[in-house]
Amino acid sequence: MKILSELKEVGQVEQDDVDQEMEDRWLGSRLRQARRKRGMSIRELGGKAALSTGMVSQIERGLSTPSLRSLRLLANALEVPVSYFFADTPASKKERRHIVRSHQRKRLTVPSTGVVQEIISPEGPGSIEIYEIQLEPAATSDGEMYSHDGEKAGLVLSGTLGLRLEDEDYLLEPGDSFRFPSTMPHRMSNPTSAKVHLIWVVLGQIRSIDDGK
Repeated sequence: MKILSELKEVGQVEQDDVDQEMEDRWLGSRLRQARRKRGMSIRELGGKAALSTGMVSQIERGLSTPSLRSLRLLANALEVPVSYFFADTPASKKERRHIVRSHQRKRLTVPSTGVVQEIISPEGPGSIEIYEIQLEPAATSDGEMYSHDGEKAGLVLSGTLGLRLEDEDYLLEPGDSFRFPSTMPHRMSNPTSAKVHLIWVVLGQIRSIDDGK
């Protein structure tokens, strides 16, 4: 039984690796599509997003899973919402401008950081993006602090969230909420051995998901 269980675990890990590779290739194709639509070279996009040409190239070819910070920088450079890079789900075009069904959420997994994001705000043009985020034990949103235009807000649903704002560290428990300007350097993390779930709200300039298509 133990051997069978171990084989199942190995099979699941292999399947997860395949799924991640497919997601990386899909995301890379979306990035390439948006870049070409704007007539930008990889070097130009890298310069505008403050990322290396090599990194942008690897992401486009599906050879690297970008961090959440990198996705935000690329989205800003291409003037599309971050949700543009999330895997699509079937829904009527009219409905998905205003409604997101629980089984139709777009998901983005970043294995290197232990962060899973599901966008729960509709695709219609607007300045607000809402996410449900899960942080695995010891997960962090990125290896460095970052900032950009707009505002951030959130609500902790379960677990203990570590939130760093400039030089101050905070621990937030279920039911605690927060808001701060996105220009303030920030980073979130999970300092415990239990998963953290939270709602994350991003307020920025008005953009449409159609901008990248």
